[in-house]
Amino acid sequence: MKLGLINSAFAQAGKGTKFGIVKTKEIGFDTVDIFTDPLDIDVRERRLIKDTADQCGLPIRSICCVAIGLVDFNPSVQRFSVDRVKAYLDLCYELGADNLLLVIGEYVWQQDVIPPPVQWKTAVDNVRLCGQHARKLGLEIAMELEPFKLSLVNSIDTMLKFLDDVGLSNVKANCDISHLHLVRTPFKEVQRLKGRIAHVHLSDCNGKVHGDLPPGRGVTPIGKYLEQIRDTGFNKTVSIELEYSPEPDRIVEWVREAYERTDAIMQKLGCRG
Repeated sequence: MKLGLINSAFAQAGKGTKFGIVKTKEIGFDTVDIFTDPLDIDVRERRLIKDTADQCGLPIRSICCVAIGLVDFNPSVQRFSVDRVKAYLDLCYELGADNLLLVIGEYVWQQDVIPPPVQWKTAVDNVRLCGQHARKLGLEIAMELEPFKLSLVNSIDTMLKFLDDVGLSNVKANCDISHLHLVRTPFKEVQRLKGRIAHVHLSDCNGKVHGDLPPGRGVTPIGKYLEQIRDTGFNKTVSIELEYSPEPDRIVEWVREAYERTDAIMQKLGCRG
């Protein structure tokens, strides 16, 4: 597996795109994921991302997209959201990424107004449209399992049902290790995703709420989950997700700590390479 970093770690600490990518390479990461919005950046920023990554010899593996409008009850918002995801996929293609990491959000109004099956079908139909566009570009979509009560995809069961209902081989799962722990996923359950994992996110948490901490600062059994992911045959990229550092002025140290601890776990499991 390759070890990557989502560049939001540096961006949310007020560091620029070039700084973040260069530091990612200097610290020792194999790859980088990009957190941006193609509708919010201009051609100069797009070129800066690509040129800096190329100059550093740092492949871009994934772009992160939160698209909760895919399940909005307004058809106009859904159409806009599908077009926005397609723009993300075009950016993935432009930057040479492998996949789009997609977050689709939650049921609205506590599932009381719109029947949950209707919201589920809306999500499935719109993700299928996005997946078809991704397939034309030779890309995968990695669906993120979110650890929140009303998230549409918040367990191995719902992930598998969602992937089956979408019915496209290039729409797969993202395994977020701290999210798996927050919903108390048994380690062996990960094996049910064999052959259907496109990407992995790795971070720590306190076991109660979403954290995105460096490994070792929480209670997530990262090694045990990563061992199960390894045993599915997954051999792509594990990307560290660090956000909202309590000490943004020390973000480089924060990232380096996460890198060193994750590398040690991967080396112990024999899966870094």
